[in-house]
Amino acid sequence: VQLQASGGGLVQAGGSLRLSCAASGSFFRVNIMGWYRQVPGKERELVARITSGGTTYYAESVKGRFTISRDNAENTVFLQMSSLSPEDTAVYYCNLRVAPNDYWGQGTQVTVSS
Repeated sequence: VQLQASGGGLVQAGGSLRLSCAASGSFFRVNIMGWYRQVPGKERELVARITSGGTTYYAESVKGRFTISRDNAENTVFLQMSSLSPEDTAVYYCNLRVAPNDYWGQGTQVTVSS
């Protein structure tokens, strides 16, 4: 299983970015896809996740600003990020959870300037 993330970059505070992550390989269709982020010196934290049935979960810090969605036919997960702030600056990792295994993408840098 491989995950390929894209869409990171530099944006000004208040701006928007859309991350995409495509999963390839063979895996069970019942799964959870999500986005985590990490800044240097801190643990990786969950940002949002979505089940194959469409149930979503968001960290409190991003509720109302970020939207996670997925295309099951393309095994792709998206993260629409709006009203970005410098506190959102991090490396964002996509994740595919097919119990009991976790698969990770390579990470994409998101930098929000003030």
